[in-house]
Amino acid sequence: MSRFGIAFRAFFSSLFDANAAVRVREALSPQSPSLGLPQPPSNTGKYQSKDETSELPVARQSQPEQKPALTQSPAVTLLSTLQREARLVDFLKEDLTNYSDEQIGAAVRSIHRDSGQVLERLFGIQPVVQGDEGSSIRVPTGFDAARYRLTGHVSGAGPFSGTLQHQGWEVTKCDLPQFTGNSSAASVLAPAEVQIG
Repeated sequence: MSRFGIAFRAFFSSLFDANAAVRVREALSPQSPSLGLPQPPSNTGKYQSKDETSELPVARQSQPEQKPALTQSPAVTLLSTLQREARLVDFLKEDLTNYSDEQIGAAVRSIHRDSGQVLERLFGIQPVVQGDEGSSIRVPTGFDAARYRLTGHVSGAGPFSGTLQHQGWEVTKCDLPQFTGNSSAASVLAPAEVQIG
């Protein structure tokens, strides 16, 4: 019987006979030592057709579905770090109306120090231009507008000479902490603190 005839019989036998379906499934299983079908003739040096040399397809193993990694907005990560190490959010959300300038100044000192340490550790912030504010500076022709902002009477294509009003800031790295929480924690800046007893 031709292969087409065998396949035809196997299809309809499996469709209407549960026992036949089980036997066909076992025969087609990749773990089956023998498919119970005639083996193709050995290669004797003559050309063999595709039908004579082809193998039965092996069922593909399904790959486990990979869940996307949990992420947190870098802005939230930064705010969370500033809150955890410098209590910055607490300070900014506090109503300062009833505090004296002396009380506010005392609180700002530690927040200023701790926030500066966080920014230095995470970003390595340094001046765009080395020099004291108020000193003379020369801005080259074709300067990068992201690095220099010219004010006052600006005309022509440069170079320009002027007075440094602000040295600017740039980061030398970006080393934010790795978020390891679950999806509900992705928007939390700081957990609620509860004292028991």
